[in-house]
Amino acid sequence: RDFQKNNVLYHYPVNGDRLVIGKFCSIACGARFLMNSANHALGSLSTYVFPIFYEEWNHGMEVTEAWDHRGDILIGNDVWIGYEAVILSGVAIGDGAIVAARSVVTKDVPPYTIVGGVPTRPIRRRFDQETIDALLELRWWDWPPEKLSGCLRAIQAGDLETLRQSR
Repeated sequence: RDFQKNNVLYHYPVNGDRLVIGKFCSIACGARFLMNSANHALGSLSTYVFPIFYEEWNHGMEVTEAWDHRGDILIGNDVWIGYEAVILSGVAIGDGAIVAARSVVTKDVPPYTIVGGVPTRPIRRRFDQETIDALLELRWWDWPPEKLSGCLRAIQAGDLETLRQSR
C-alpha cells in the first residue's frame, strides 16, 4: 500500500530515472529504494545542494546539477529483498538474488547470489553455476500463466529436470 510514496525515495520527474522491478519479486516491509536525487554531487567542493535553491541564488544552474546521476535501479525476476534493505541508485540486482535484511546495496548483485551487510558483500551463490545457467536460460518467469501453473510443484521442489522437460 502506497509503495511508491513509502519505499521509493527522492524520485523526482526532473531526473527521468526509473525503478524497474521484475516478475515474482518479494519485497519485505521497510525496504527502501534511494533514487538519484538522494545523491549529492561528490565532485563539488561543497555537499550543499545549491542548484536546488535557484530562486534564492539566481545562479543559472540546472536543478539536476545538485546531485550525481548513477542511473536506474534494476531489480531482476524472482528477487527477494529483505526487511529494511536499502537499494541505492544505479544498482542492478540479478534474477534470483537475495538481499539480506537491513543490508545496503551499493553495487550490482549477480544472479542467484545472496548478499548481506553494510555495504553488501556476497555471502554465497544459491546454486551451482550449471543450475544458475539453466534457470537463466529457462526464464520460467516469462512463461504463460497456464504453463507456469502446471510447473509450480517442480519449482517449489527444486526439480530442474521437470522444468527443462516443460519447455
